[in-house]
Amino acid sequence: MNRRDFLSRYGKAGLLSLTIPRRLTATSAAPTFRLVDVTQHAGIQFQHNSGAYGGKLLPETLGSGCAFLDYDADGWQDILLTNGMEWPGHKRQRSTLRLYKNNRNGTFADVTKAAGLDVEMYGMGVAVGDYNNDGFPDILVTCVGQNRLFRNTGKGTFLDVTRASGLSARQAFSTSALWFDYDRDGLLDLFVCNYVRWSPEHDVFCSLDGKHKSFCTPEAYRGDTCWLFHNRGDGTFEDVTATSGIFDSSSKSLGVAMLDYDQDGWPDLLVANDTQPNKLYKNLRNGKFKDVAVEAGLAFSTEGKARAGMGVDAADFENSGKPGIAITNFDNEMIGLYRAASPGTYDDISIAAGVGLPSKNTLGFGCSFLDLDLDGALDLAVANGHIEETVRNIHGNVGYAQPPQLFLNLGAGKFQDVTANVDGGFAEPKVGRGLAYGDFDRDGDLDILLTTNNGPAYLYRNDQLAGNRSVRFRLVGAKSNRDAIGAIVRIFYNGQSQSRMVKGGSSYLSQSELPVTFGLGKRDKIERMQIEWPSGAKEEFKDLAAGQSYQCTENKGITPMAGF
Repeated sequence: MNRRDFLSRYGKAGLLSLTIPRRLTATSAAPTFRLVDVTQHAGIQFQHNSGAYGGKLLPETLGSGCAFLDYDADGWQDILLTNGMEWPGHKRQRSTLRLYKNNRNGTFADVTKAAGLDVEMYGMGVAVGDYNNDGFPDILVTCVGQNRLFRNTGKGTFLDVTRASGLSARQAFSTSALWFDYDRDGLLDLFVCNYVRWSPEHDVFCSLDGKHKSFCTPEAYRGDTCWLFHNRGDGTFEDVTATSGIFDSSSKSLGVAMLDYDQDGWPDLLVANDTQPNKLYKNLRNGKFKDVAVEAGLAFSTEGKARAGMGVDAADFENSGKPGIAITNFDNEMIGLYRAASPGTYDDISIAAGVGLPSKNTLGFGCSFLDLDLDGALDLAVANGHIEETVRNIHGNVGYAQPPQLFLNLGAGKFQDVTANVDGGFAEPKVGRGLAYGDFDRDGDLDILLTTNNGPAYLYRNDQLAGNRSVRFRLVGAKSNRDAIGAIVRIFYNGQSQSRMVKGGSSYLSQSELPVTFGLGKRDKIERMQIEWPSGAKEEFKDLAAGQSYQCTENKGITPMAGF
């Protein structure tokens, strides 16, 4: 790769007319919450190991992911952090993923070894789901090489069942993944993103000066197909990639989100591709999918170009009852923010909404819609960071480490970047990658977990400053999959409504908690709540109190839970 190509992707240094926009913070009031860095107090002592030794191998710059999960089913969110390892021939230290058990007092205990997860692998992402419906979440770790499936024994330990499950037949450079029940048979199936066809033996030499190696752009490698595995219900999976319509060897996939874009009750998938068109896989309800991203307006930018899609999330950020979409991209490409327009189509509203220009000079990875201030409107959190350390030497670039961003939802389709106004250290520049949310302290608001490349992980506690309240729901499927992944929850009050989907995946290499949270502002209750279960069953409950968490079991009613 020559210098012109490098600058085109990494710096755009020649575009002297480009104006770096200021953060849009001066015209709005300070946020009614703060994010406090509690990483050290919580006992999260983690350092991502990319294995970098100077060889500039492609996977080194892309990890790592994270997840909130309740692995021991005690009602408190635990934390999992994926990790890389040393490359063969360059052994310096041993590094594994980390599982932190929630001590229920604001601190966590490292239980990795006791849980049987003290295993070396070049991990990238994580997907959490109860694939055998036994009440305990299982873990899929995507890797460079062999992905690993760990079955939860329900006794605080995990067993590596990769080979026994039938998932060991394929190896690749896997990235994000998610569990979802695409055929609605009550069993979670598995979707895995793969990036490019790469191995250490076939690494391509790219250089700025012809002498020193740099990270290559994706164009230097052939793409690879995503995988779809159907759950047989006996602990094994069938590879249905080719027969399902998912197969596409041109994809270079980094992020995946589930949504019901056409609102037919069947889960669809949106895949973010790097320098290739994004994919929107419409569920045809017969075990097959069809890519409709071009027709839906999601495949390309508004200029008709394939962008460098990294992370992705889908949620009802306008309270319209329809899922909107966010896709993070490379610097000088902006975040894509999409509003549902006519049935089955989307409009990119990023610039008009106030998200486009503030993200023009950032490189986004993880992203999530979540109601940070509990006002009833979903905000957007984004992890930023460049992929090439030498980018700091390019004139006009914002740097290798970049501040994450928080876009506060102002309503009426408008967002404001309030990062600089949020106390607690959140705005410090980082080489951000994974991002997930979960209420780890059970106080009713959503906290943020953020990972960095070859650096530490960060846990930010959300502290409400205005007294806004929420209501939370944990769903348990019966005929549906036990995690109720794919369920739609709607609440109604004072002529208004909100909706959430219970979902795995989304963001980048990461997964947020499965319980759903609705911000209510100062309201004391909601008039009613509706659930559309993945099985097709529908239930409704009335007069539910704010400041409360509920467990909803399919066809067995609703039960208040102690605290949140």
